[in-house]
Amino acid sequence: MLDWREIDTVLLDMDGTLLDLHYDNHFWLDHLPKRYAEIHSLPLDRAQRQLHEEIEALRGTLEWYCLDYWERKLQLDLTEMLRETEDRIALRPQTESFLEGLQKLNKNVYLVTNSHPRGLEHKLEISGIDRWLDGVVSSHDLGHAKEHPDFWAALSKTIVFDADRTLFVDDNESVLAAARDYGIGQLLCIRQPDSRGPLREITDFPAIHQFDEIMAIQETSD
Repeated sequence: MLDWREIDTVLLDMDGTLLDLHYDNHFWLDHLPKRYAEIHSLPLDRAQRQLHEEIEALRGTLEWYCLDYWERKLQLDLTEMLRETEDRIALRPQTESFLEGLQKLNKNVYLVTNSHPRGLEHKLEISGIDRWLDGVVSSHDLGHAKEHPDFWAALSKTIVFDADRTLFVDDNESVLAAARDYGIGQLLCIRQPDSRGPLREITDFPAIHQFDEIMAIQETSD
């Protein structure tokens, strides 16, 4: 699937790619509705329905990922609430060995995430994944979500990479489609971003379950 000799730069998503998406799914689908219902004295089913409708209406936009926006909208201290479930922040299987392997291959490795800077800082603090990275880019710093074509043009002015010789790994097919349209040469999708969720069928992009599926190819690419 991959010839590492053809890749200079590796761009990596965070949530659902390097980190287990279970943390985010649990927070936004379970923990937040319960806390929202408690604070605003609402029935849980009404809180769940209201939050689902408001969140889904913004899917794929920068606001969808923005803690500042949702704090204003919901009148909640989300930074504090995110820490209430931080014990669920975890690396996906083989993340550490994968990142160490990329270092041994002398690849330029960047985290490219839609995570809001405050949430990003929190997850880096807990996970420590930034010690393996050459840089970290949040879409909030560039003004566009990764789903938007302008994100990729802005990214090319932020870090140096040859699109043809770049691998991008993400769990979001809409994001991968935007990267493909921009011209990123190698794309991979994660089949199971949430360790407690299903193994998904990915049809539009090459996909992997675990990182050893691509790192093993190193042996035949040397």
